[in-house]
Amino acid sequence: MNLSKNTILITGGGSGIGLAMAERFIIEKNKVIICGRREDALRKAKEKLPTLITRKCDLSVAEERESLFQWISKEHPELNVLVNNAGIQQWMSISDSDFYKRAIEEIRINIEAPIHLLSLFLNHKALSTVMNVTSGLSFVPLIKTPVYSATKAFLHSFTLSTKTLLKSRNIEVIEVIPPALNTDLGGVGLHDFAPPVSEFITTIFDQLKAGKTELTFGFSESVSKVGQETLNSIFAKLNQLN
Repeated sequence: MNLSKNTILITGGGSGIGLAMAERFIIEKNKVIICGRREDALRKAKEKLPTLITRKCDLSVAEERESLFQWISKEHPELNVLVNNAGIQQWMSISDSDFYKRAIEEIRINIEAPIHLLSLFLNHKALSTVMNVTSGLSFVPLIKTPVYSATKAFLHSFTLSTKTLLKSRNIEVIEVIPPALNTDLGGVGLHDFAPPVSEFITTIFDQLKAGKTELTFGFSESVSKVGQETLNSIFAKLNQLN
């Protein structure tokens, strides 16, 4: 992937990893568009990064995803990079009374949205790169986030397939695999223990410059390269099963 002179759409770009990626891509001399469902987050992002282009969009709704694509096609036909970053993480138990309702919310945003957007943007002639943000939990789940972990495992598997399926169309597929980072994902304060997003961004952009298509950091680098026996051990320690 060329790191400059692109037009890039980052979903869920109003905060966390998405906003940090947007900032770095702007530094690298790209035109960056972000979308999200919270107007206040988009406004604050625009105040921080004045050259950002923002678009309100609830990615859990198919019609809004289609409207986003139509708007991009009309207003930014040169867009060539799609970053499927938007995601929600909910700490819950399968015995919770609202478990199914909340699970469906995660599935709509974490699975349906990136699949639908990819399907739409494959009709966008300028598309050359797709970046999917998965998770270290793609490889070993956290039982406090059972559905989130499963959705990221799905997206990891789907990304592996699309890497091969889109080669004939000269579309590069890149997987971004973050570990826990100090963001508000899942709830304010839950990840205060984790490394700052800035360190993660520096590392993955170094990997992009080196031509890598699987971008990892810390915990996610470790779990993406180990065998099943080690993963079982990590699973037990992560979930305090010993």
